[in-house]
Amino acid sequence: MSALIVLVAFSVFVGALIGAAGIGGVLLVPFMAYALGLDVHTAIAGAMFGYIFAGGTGALLYAGHGSIKWRVAGWLILGAMPAAFAGALTASATSTRLLELAIAALLLFAGFNALRPASTGTSQERRLGPLALTVIGAVAGFGSAMTGTGGPLILVPLLLWLGFPSLGAVGLSQAVQFPLASLATAGNIFFGEINYAVGVAIGGGLVCGVALGAKIAHALNPPVSKRIVAWVTVLVGIFVTVRLAYRFLGF
Repeated sequence: MSALIVLVAFSVFVGALIGAAGIGGVLLVPFMAYALGLDVHTAIAGAMFGYIFAGGTGALLYAGHGSIKWRVAGWLILGAMPAAFAGALTASATSTRLLELAIAALLLFAGFNALRPASTGTSQERRLGPLALTVIGAVAGFGSAMTGTGGPLILVPLLLWLGFPSLGAVGLSQAVQFPLASLATAGNIFFGEINYAVGVAIGGGLVCGVALGAKIAHALNPPVSKRIVAWVTVLVGIFVTVRLAYRFLGF
């Protein structure tokens, strides 16, 4: 019981990061595995179950502020849903070290790129067609379901790099997260990986945290919001890199 209480409290913190910056889910699985001693596959499945609630809450809150472009979200979701199911099926028998390394590189690149002074060039956002958006959604869906990190971890850095505004990138990631996590959870149920007590504890904490984080994000002006998202992206990228280094060295 005490472990579940700790998990709820930590999930509130992670949810606030997800709601404010779209990134934070990467902290959840390592915390459950290393601090609480849960099996990694159980941790991934529980996190994806919790992201169903986080994604639904975040999407409603960001949509209420007009921060989601639903045409873009639709194509992203189209790619993310089948890829998430495939990622969940693959995760049960696949090492994720190489994928995590790629995610860390993406986080660091996108974060530092977002911290650079704004370019006077045309944003790539306007040039993205349905096929490109579907592929981006598929990459985010497969990668997040494989690692249990949540769609925003991959999607937000990609969208920032492509020139989306920070609130728009986070809002789109929330809209994609709900169906993505639902399909990933279906795959995890197929393999019997779900611990529902863990999933509900995570979901309850994430909902509270996401609501707080979304309120904070919309209270800030766009340049400040962008810098916060960028720095969170960089810091999480450093965290993932250090964790991989420790695992590689056998610590």
